[in-house]
Amino acid sequence: MILNLLNIKINKYSFVYTNNFMEQKIWFITGASSGFGEVMAKYLIEAGHIVIITARRKNLLEQIKKMAPDRVEVFQMDVTNTSQIKEVCIKTLSKYGRIDYLFNNAGYGMVGAIEESSDEDNRKQFETIFFGAVNVIKAFLPQFRKQKYGGIINISSSVGQFSMPGFGIYSASKFALEGMSEALAAEMSNFGVKVLIVEPGVFNTGFAGSAFHYTKAMDEYKETVGGIREFVEKAGKEKLGSNPQKMPIAILKAIESENTPLRLQLGKDAVDTIKIHSEKLLKDMKIWEEISNDMI
Repeated sequence: MILNLLNIKINKYSFVYTNNFMEQKIWFITGASSGFGEVMAKYLIEAGHIVIITARRKNLLEQIKKMAPDRVEVFQMDVTNTSQIKEVCIKTLSKYGRIDYLFNNAGYGMVGAIEESSDEDNRKQFETIFFGAVNVIKAFLPQFRKQKYGGIINISSSVGQFSMPGFGIYSASKFALEGMSEALAAEMSNFGVKVLIVEPGVFNTGFAGSAFHYTKAMDEYKETVGGIREFVEKAGKEKLGSNPQKMPIAILKAIESENTPLRLQLGKDAVDTIKIHSEKLLKDMKIWEEISNDMI
């Protein structure tokens, strides 16, 4: 049923695909116990693919495995634990010989003003979102280079392109992820390996609720950060945002296209806010271009 729906959606749009689009692929997913990772895993399993799912809490993955025990592999893996990453990578490649796609989803958000955040808060955010993704990617790069095909999909955020009060550290970690991903895309181009940065807006996945850490609020930042805190809490409680079930279809279209973009925005709010930010960047550059260029 999923494959039939996918065919209908493919024909509706003018995307170009490789001949292998409908073939069974091997996917490796981090943070598969919730959010985009869980949605992607379930979609791929229903579509008939082999899926290796990982998370810090292995017990949360067992229900997903029941969907297709013969095609789903479950591993406990904390992306901040490099020895665990290496062990799981070795086990995966020993059994399957390859992976076709790496889906880096593990992470959590943090809301709070810069002054409110502790050094421990900041380092934990980067350890998970940036260094965690880098270490998982590096574990599989030798195999990707050897097989000379595949795709690496890194889940960023619309605030990986711009930032706002309350999202400073979270955005900074996503900025770092995107900067690394952009360089990685160029480095892997000679090996036939694609890199896709996904920039979602607000999605109804529960991420805005359970997966956010809030710093201790200071009264001094109530005016600038208070509204953001309230919005994130409301989004989690009232399940606001775009439909996450459409996310896998969009990502598959992008990664399998002959014209895979470096960045893929998901959700109208992501498109609108990034567009406004980009236009302002170009406007400011134009206004100050003469002074910027006069450096001789």
